[in-house]
Amino acid sequence: MIFVNLPTNDLSAADRFYAALGFTRNDVFSDENASSWVISDAITVMVLRSEFFATFLVDGDEPVVGGTSREALNALSSDTREGVDEFLANAEKGGGTIYRVAAEPFPGMYQGAVKDPDGHVWEIAWMSPEAIEAGGQ
Repeated sequence: MIFVNLPTNDLSAADRFYAALGFTRNDVFSDENASSWVISDAITVMVLRSEFFATFLVDGDEPVVGGTSREALNALSSDTREGVDEFLANAEKGGGTIYRVAAEPFPGMYQGAVKDPDGHVWEIAWMSPEAIEAGGQ
């Protein structure tokens, strides 16, 4: 399983964003400090208030929320090309912003990306069955 842990300055705004994407909130692991959002059986996003997130850090590290530096791009796949557009539209409705408009940068690969309210980037991509069979060539 993969648990993506992200700091937030506004847990309510983050909750609206992840709910708009259609993720399922796991109330067992959610409280006033954190929200647990299930993407799939293997992927969960833990959104933690920055102060709480900081309690897991050592060596003087601090949570990063917003800004222009990127340490990671969280990427998900879509079953359909239309699913990419739907994901981006839902992200905007939930308080996110378009980071990269949907496009086909490679033949058979359609993708776009959004920022959540705290600036964490989520990519969404669909690959045509033909592109997968060709091995991306």
